[in-house]
Amino acid sequence: MNVIEEAARRIQQLERAGIRVPWKRHSTPQQVPSAALRQSAPRPQAAPHAKAAAATHAARNFRNIDFARLQAAGFITPKVVDSPLLNEFRLIKRSLIQNALGRTAGPIAHGNLIMVTSSLPGEGKSFVALNLALSIAAEVDSTVLLVDADVVAPALPKLLGIQPDKGLMDVLSEPDLGLGDVLLRTNIPRLALLLAGTPHRGASEWLASDAMTGLLKEISSRYPDRIVLFDSPPLLATTESRVLASRMGQVVVVVEAERITHGVLQSALSTLEACPAVMTVLNKASESNAGSYYGYYGHGR
Repeated sequence: MNVIEEAARRIQQLERAGIRVPWKRHSTPQQVPSAALRQSAPRPQAAPHAKAAAATHAARNFRNIDFARLQAAGFITPKVVDSPLLNEFRLIKRSLIQNALGRTAGPIAHGNLIMVTSSLPGEGKSFVALNLALSIAAEVDSTVLLVDADVVAPALPKLLGIQPDKGLMDVLSEPDLGLGDVLLRTNIPRLALLLAGTPHRGASEWLASDAMTGLLKEISSRYPDRIVLFDSPPLLATTESRVLASRMGQVVVVVEAERITHGVLQSALSTLEACPAVMTVLNKASESNAGSYYGYYGHGR
């Protein structure tokens, strides 16, 4: 035992015996022996409740996608190595990615914001949106955020087999709620989800609000390699999709083969005059080698 430790032990003995030690009570921290300081000063540690809260948040905002379930429903998954549908979506995504990342001769403003829609309900837009997201998530140089923007009739929870939760409408309507509070990570490392959230009577107004402008800026610019896909309502069934389309860089219009007439399609496309890039995708074409879900695709209106 060295001199300092012996002095500290002696002081403790005197205090236990009821003998006051004036220099210790009135001294400044610089006058107290260093050994005494080491004994009395607690080591700073991260609060256990903060660690627990972070772990709880991470666990709560994670969704495990059942690949077998998706594949059985006709979707492509990371486990599908080769299929006609997989190859079709490889072709579809290529020009969208080029536009999104500014790799074309004429860059498109907000090109990484892509809306997937249709003229009428039931044409398979959610099927295309999810498959497109899964295909882009397989890219080496891109990540994808899939937003369930069909706030009237959200489809992603049912397709993915997950419970509905807070999402887009909650971030827009609740000032204290941030994007990080509702953004969901998945077991596909390059795929994140933003659900539609709590139904709101004023959905169209919120999608046209300054809050939506700020949210779009945040989700599109936070990561330079991020592509944001919006599964949006049909163009002729609601007003929400038209409001959303005005903020997009690219739009994919899903057309159900042998159902949608040329006149209906023209009416839908006329609502997208302000969008710089529009692609049409023919779905459910029976003569396609891809089967009954997906058919041909083409650019233009």
